[in-house]
Amino acid sequence: MFHLLHRSGYPIVLGLLVLACSLVVPWSTSVAQELRLDPALVKGPDTCGECHEVSVNLWKQSHHFSTFKDMPRSDEARAIAKKMGIKRVKSESDCLTCHFTTAMDGGKAKPVAGITCESCHSAGAEWIDVHSDFGGKDVKAENEDPAHKVDRYKKSEAAGMIRPGNMYAVAENCYACHTVPNEKLVNVGGHPAGSKFELVAWTQGEVRHNAWYTESNDEAPIERRRLMYVVGKMLDLEYAYRGLAEATQKAKFAVSMAKRAKSASNALAKIAKVVDIAEVKSVVTLAGGIKLKLNNKDAYLKAANTVAENAKKVAAMDGGSLAGIDALLPKSAKYKGTPAS
Repeated sequence: MFHLLHRSGYPIVLGLLVLACSLVVPWSTSVAQELRLDPALVKGPDTCGECHEVSVNLWKQSHHFSTFKDMPRSDEARAIAKKMGIKRVKSESDCLTCHFTTAMDGGKAKPVAGITCESCHSAGAEWIDVHSDFGGKDVKAENEDPAHKVDRYKKSEAAGMIRPGNMYAVAENCYACHTVPNEKLVNVGGHPAGSKFELVAWTQGEVRHNAWYTESNDEAPIERRRLMYVVGKMLDLEYAYRGLAEATQKAKFAVSMAKRAKSASNALAKIAKVVDIAEVKSVVTLAGGIKLKLNNKDAYLKAANTVAENAKKVAAMDGGSLAGIDALLPKSAKYKGTPAS
């Protein structure tokens, strides 16, 4: 067991959204490469709402929407920003990459909303026109030719869209932010060292927007939730390893990442006992052979990449044969917030 785990006194502060920022950087369009989304390619939620009006309205009832105004005003965010030397959360820091969606406005890159459609599905400038063309100006989604639909989806993905069916790629965006893989932000800024993010519970609660195929915004089918649970635990382990790869001192960040890795590997071991998934067993074996310690970057990154490749394979499986997982799935009462309707 990782020797850092013997340290205590580092509680993880919970919340739907992590409440502050990252390293200070001068803000300009030159910082585009620092962001997960290139502002020049971001279209904004209103563009998505032209077709997905119901989904956007559901989003407006979530913390992903309200963080745009609420986060910079919170006492916790201000305290963290002060420790990090940040004066303006919306213009000087990597807070932008997780808490906001930044787009070009009047020739300048500015945050235009909170966590939006493009935060999960990628900046849309290069794929949104293809994705919204159902076969001609007068053709609606309900009248689209099936062959055209298949081709449209294929071209949209080729142009960079992350479609909901690509479970690993969509969920990776969640873990990239909710694990807070930034040592200085945690150790110096006092930022929470990640949230207890669990993919099923957090996507089936208030942020649920399954309104394109189910008018009543139903939860995901049980088969999909099974896969989400497994892929989520694998992503949790992957990003714990990625965080540990950056850990340089025995302090809150390293301790929290080690705990996260241990928790995720234990969860995967439980999964391996109830269902026969070769990829999960492979990851459990890998985790058992990793010595959790500082200054082990190459080993952590190699392990993270291996976990990722296995997670992608699991995400492409059929969850119909994984009923053994059902007892492990979070019940609806444990979902993070109440789904809007």
